[in-house]
Amino acid sequence: MELHSIILGEGKPLIILHGFLGMSDNWKTLGKKFAEDGFQVHLIDQRNHGKSPHSEEFSYSSMAQDIVKYCEKHNLKDIFLMGHSMGGKTAMLTACENEELVKKLIIVDIAPKYYAPHHQQILKGLTALDNAQLNSRGAAEEFLGDYIKEPGVKLFLLKNLYWKTKEKLSLRMNLDVLKEKINNLGEALYSGATYNGPVLFIDGEKSDYITEADHKLIKEHFPEAEVATISKAGHWVHAENMKDFYVRVSEFL
Repeated sequence: MELHSIILGEGKPLIILHGFLGMSDNWKTLGKKFAEDGFQVHLIDQRNHGKSPHSEEFSYSSMAQDIVKYCEKHNLKDIFLMGHSMGGKTAMLTACENEELVKKLIIVDIAPKYYAPHHQQILKGLTALDNAQLNSRGAAEEFLGDYIKEPGVKLFLLKNLYWKTKEKLSLRMNLDVLKEKINNLGEALYSGATYNGPVLFIDGEKSDYITEADHKLIKEHFPEAEVATISKAGHWVHAENMKDFYVRVSEFL
């Protein structure tokens, strides 16, 4: 599978993986900042998201293989790999199974544990939106508001809209497969998987995705890991407190 990406700058390769229902565009502002710091930033659309191909296969194993193949195609070695949420799970598995490829690893607000499905209301709203035959972004925003109340989450999801025809707005993600395979999203990193390089886990002060109790499990899989908390931020740490997030990641890189 040939993943779509946005490539910014020249220098050491930094690959950034978005979260569930996101896309490469979500990281453009930060990507430009890291490019200015001397990195060649690869903002990737993972399979079934953004402009990357759709597939019936949706698992962390397949997504990790996609990243390895992407690096082979672009001749990338000693990469700096960062992933948020779902992208963090992909990044963890990629590093554990390809330690020689990854120089440093950054995991944003996700632990290597199992998470029960919790996106049902969002998927319900997106399904209704995709079937609604709306012909303006304003109408789509108003429509989605009946399902999702948080303005930031709603605007984040609406980035997936594009004009499929001159009259029809559609969603870029492969919604049918993502709904069908939603249980794969919460899958834990398998027992015995380890990466011994430098790792930074970042959590949001207002988020409960990583708890104090998860630190022991993190160390079992990633012995050199450190955990940093970004204040005034929830699960979308990089968007809610971009300044502090950028500083902390830059220090680690």
